[in-house]
This record gives sequence, structure tokens and C-alpha cells, in this order.
Amino acid sequence: MEFKDYYKILGVEDTADDKTIKSAYRKLARKYHPDMNPDEGAEDKFKEVAEAYEVLKDDVKRAEFDELRRYGQRSGQEFEPPPGWQQAHGSHRQGEQQFGSDFSEFFNSMFGGHDFGYGGQSRQQHRGQDVEIEMPVFLEETLNNKQKTVEYQLSEFDGRQVKPLKKHLKVTIPKGVTEGERIRVKGQGEPAFGGGSPGDLYMHIRLVPHPLFDVQGHNLMVTLPIAPWEAALGTKVTVPTLEGEIKLTVQPNSQSGQKLRIKGKGLTHKGRQDAGDLYAVIKVVMPPESSAEAKELWQKLSVTTDFDPRAEWRKAS
Repeated sequence: MEFKDYYKILGVEDTADDKTIKSAYRKLARKYHPDMNPDEGAEDKFKEVAEAYEVLKDDVKRAEFDELRRYGQRSGQEFEPPPGWQQAHGSHRQGEQQFGSDFSEFFNSMFGGHDFGYGGQSRQQHRGQDVEIEMPVFLEETLNNKQKTVEYQLSEFDGRQVKPLKKHLKVTIPKGVTEGERIRVKGQGEPAFGGGSPGDLYMHIRLVPHPLFDVQGHNLMVTLPIAPWEAALGTKVTVPTLEGEIKLTVQPNSQSGQKLRIKGKGLTHKGRQDAGDLYAVIKVVMPPESSAEAKELWQKLSVTTDFDPRAEWRKAS
């Protein structure tokens, strides 16, 4: 099994803080997101980046990965988990969650926490055990009903022993699903030994963080960078949405932090026709460098206005 170094995948040091990790993820996710990069292999790269972020954003998973990483650096190219790893780190999650096909064999083996019934809870005598998996869903996929193929592992009894069995299943993710929602697929869990009915499959929806949009309920937030002269004079800009680009008018004398509402361009409400809103949050951005001519213009502006951006400080003191 190939060892995956999630720090290298995100291009960060193993001492990076949460802010650095999130920033690196967003940069790479935007670069490889399938809607922005049609190149072959971009989607696989995006999934790899999302997998790395899934581990490193979580303090518990990150600590476990750091332990694996130290062990992997001593073990050579072909990686095998440390002896007793599943018992110490995986079996406590048995029955709680597995992970879908958007994650690698390494992730599923190290963090899936399913030990196929060995040393775990005993199965019910008359009914198969329920199976819980996480289902990664892109924000774009929540706007309409979406068919996805999931891969998870069950247990198969061949008459002598219990063995792992890979299961592939096509499921429909209803539009309007939200983070943490639990969807039941009846009869697609563990088979029952002795003729009972199989358990159910439960899919826990996990919205994949988007490189541009932040989620607040059913509303979306996007940062809108504008130049100082655009803020002063007003302008028309192109703003991305989950369904394509739209034109938006920025009024003269706009301020950083000001929110522009785009009605109905947020996330869909489940069972309803309406949707949340998209808010473009203005951020005035200075150019990285100024030419001599530009500096001269800034100098003229500084002496032709009596505007004091820190006047509120003096009022408060």
C-alpha cells in the first residue's frame, strides 16, 4: 500500500497551523476543482487534496497521521501499518463510520475504522449490522438530485471464515442536502448470518469545502476583491456563482466589508423551490507595486482630500 504524505500533498510543513493548512487547501482546491480545471487528472488531484485536508484539519486524525508518518519514514516504500494499529486506532470507530470511494486505500485502511467484525461488537442474531459511511458532496451537487456511486466494505462468510467484501452501489443524493445530514438506504448494510434481513446503509453528508465559497446555513459568502479606484468610482464586476458567472454593480464609495446580496444564488432548500442567497463581501485590495506615475497620483490625492480614516479613534478617546 502506498503511503500518502498529506503535508507534501498540501505543500505545507508538518508544523503548519490550522490557518496555513486551510489557506493551502483553498489554493490547491481552486486550482484543481473540476469546474475550473478541465485537464485530465485534475479531479483526482482535487480528491487527493480534499483527502489531505480531511485529515489535517482534524486534531485527532492529524495526531494519528503524525504517528503513522513517523513510522512510515522508517518502513520503506511499501507501507504497512504498525502492528496493532487497527486495534488501537481503528476498532474504536467500528460501527461509527467508513469512508466512500472518493478517498484512497491508505485513508480507508488507516482511518476508516472498520475491522470486519473481528474484536468488535457482536452482530445481531436476526438482522445484519447497519453500515455508516461518509459521503463527500460538492456544493454544486446539492443544487439538483445527483446520482453517485459509493464503494464501501461489508463482511462475507464463505462457510469457513468471515472475509471483507467490497460493495459498489449507485445512490441518489437528493437536492438540498446539508452538512451532517444522514440518509438511509434500506437493506444495503451487512448481511445477516442465519437467514435474517440485512442491515441498512447510512450515508452522512459531508460538504466538501469550496475554494471560493463559505457556507452559512443556506447562504454562501464569497470575497469580492476590488481596486481602490473601483471602490471610489464604482464599477461592474463578474462574480462567480455555483451555476456560472453573473454581472454585479459596485456602487461608488464602497467600503471593505460591505456585503452585496445576490438573491437566490445560495444553496437549495430541501423540498422547496427557493434557495438561499449569495453575499459578495467587498475587499479593497492595493496593487502589489506602484509605478512612479501612480505614486505621483496618490500623492496628489493625499493633499486634495481632508478624509481621515482614523477619525473614529479620536472620537472614542
